[in-house]
Parts: sequence; structure tokens; C-alpha cells
Amino acid sequence: MKKVNQLLSTLAALVMLTLLYSCQEIEDTTTQGNWVRKSYFDGSNRSNSSTFTVGSRHFIVGGYTGDQYTRDLWEYDASQDSWTRQADFPGTSRSNAVAFAIGSNGYYGTGYDGKNKLGDFWSYNPDSDTWTEKKEFPGTARYSAIGFSVSGKGYIGTGFDGSEQKDFWQYEPETNTWHSFISMGGAKRSGAFVFTINDIAYIGGGINNGLYEFDFWALDGNTETWSQKQDLDEDDDYTIARSESVGFSIGEFGYLATGSQGSLLSATWEYNPFMDDWDDKTDFEGTARSGASVFSDGNKAFVLLGRSSSLRFDDIWEFLPFEDSDDDD
Repeated sequence: MKKVNQLLSTLAALVMLTLLYSCQEIEDTTTQGNWVRKSYFDGSNRSNSSTFTVGSRHFIVGGYTGDQYTRDLWEYDASQDSWTRQADFPGTSRSNAVAFAIGSNGYYGTGYDGKNKLGDFWSYNPDSDTWTEKKEFPGTARYSAIGFSVSGKGYIGTGFDGSEQKDFWQYEPETNTWHSFISMGGAKRSGAFVFTINDIAYIGGGINNGLYEFDFWALDGNTETWSQKQDLDEDDDYTIARSESVGFSIGEFGYLATGSQGSLLSATWEYNPFMDDWDDKTDFEGTARSGASVFSDGNKAFVLLGRSSSLRFDDIWEFLPFEDSDDDD
């Protein structure tokens, strides 16, 4: 009888271990958000490139290869998962510039060429594959700023011109004019992130005086007013602040991925603007990196390029936020 009891105890323990292992496996494989590797970038490996999306056409320009600053322009066709080289940017080769789209044109400016901070500003017409120089950015020449468009107007702000900045400038494409715009609250910063949802730009992160900034702000493009949102370190429940990350939107939600906070980060977060709250998603599945770029048309998003130490990347990943993680795709 003693041997029978021992055998039953052993079997019970094995059953419990099996159930525990099975539950753990289920928990580990149902994390929401799936990263899918796409076709590698046709250009040279690089970081700190700039992107803009006109309709469903995605463009990437410039960046730093580790040896040289670039000015080649590439178009990514998401439906074909293919790349086409377009007309080179005619201005100075650079990295850490800003780019955004308004209507049928892309816009590109500021940045760093290895020696100088830059303040020129250009438009690109995808239909004619031509570049046109526009009125120069009126703020100080800078790099690692943010640029975005809401409600038919462009904005450039923050960045580094020898020290971190927090000023903002508004661009009107119809008249090719710039206007000084009220800055957001909080600290100066460079390397911040931005994403837009329904003509509202959400801005946070970055670094100032060696410290990572935790405040988070929204600019309503219709009312042209700022509001402060929940900090990025809410009651120690999470810490999202980082520098040189990518921000993008899919549907009604915002997303944040890659970047660094002392070390490189792979954590991916989803922002719910209705709840003003963040939820963690599946970690970025490529190599951890900063200085990555992102394409987003509001329906799909692709994170690409970037660097880890002296290593530059040429991979591209699509993020599917509502699918379960699958390591095999």
C-alpha cells in the first residue's frame, strides 16, 4: 500500500507540473501584438533616417550609415513588399531630420550633416518625383527635433541646437509661411517621439540635461491648444519614457517602440486616448535598437532600420497590434 501511495503522489505531482507548464505556455504565446518581418531595405544599412507617407505611399530619405550621411530617397510599396529608388534629395546629405506629409506632398528639413546643424526645408511631389526648396525653417538650425502635421498644417519643435529646445513653429503650405507657435509645457528635449490620431498630435519622451523626460502632451490641431496627459511613469506601474524611439498610430490607438533609456529597449506600448492610459504589447522582435524609423498610414505600420552601438540595420517589421504573437512568421 505504501508503494501505491507513493506512486499516486508522484503521478499527482507530474499532473500538476504538466498543468503548470501548459498554463505557462499558453500565457507566453498569447501576448497580443505580432511582429512580422518584411522585405529587407534595398539601400545601405543606416539609422536616423526620416520618413513620410503620402496616401498609402511610404518614403524614407537620408540617414547615417556609420561612414557617411545620405540623401537617397526610397519608396516602399506595402502591397508588394518591394522597394523603388526615387529622385535623390538635392540638398545636403543628413541624418536626424524631420519629415511629414501634408496633402499630396512630403516635407523634409533640419538635421545634421556631420559638421553643421541644418535649418533648410523642402517639399517632395511623389507624382512628379521632384523636390522643391521652401522657405527656411525660422527657428535655430537643429537636429533630433520632431515634425508632424495635423489639420492641414505642419509643425516642427524641440530638438538640439547646441542645447535642448522646446519651441514650436507652424508651417502653412498654401502660403509657404512659418509662424511662431506656443510651445508645450514641461522641459526642453531632443529625441522625443510623436504620433497623431484624428488631428491630435501626442508628444513625449526625449532627453534633457542627461535625464529622460516623463511628461506627455497633446496638441489639438483644430483648436491649436495643448493639454497635458498622464505621465509616462504612472505611479510606478510602468515606465515608458525613452529617447530616439518610434511613435505611430494604427486606428484609434497610438504606439511606441524601440529607443533607449540607459540601455536599448524592445518594449512596445499601446496608448488609448479615450482612457489616457498605456498597455504593454508584444516586444519588438528585431534586435533592440534606437534611431529606427517608422512608416504609418493610420492602418498599417512598419518599423525599420536603426542602430545598436556601431551596428546599423536594414530590416523592416510590420506590427499587427490585434494579432497574437507568433514567433514563426
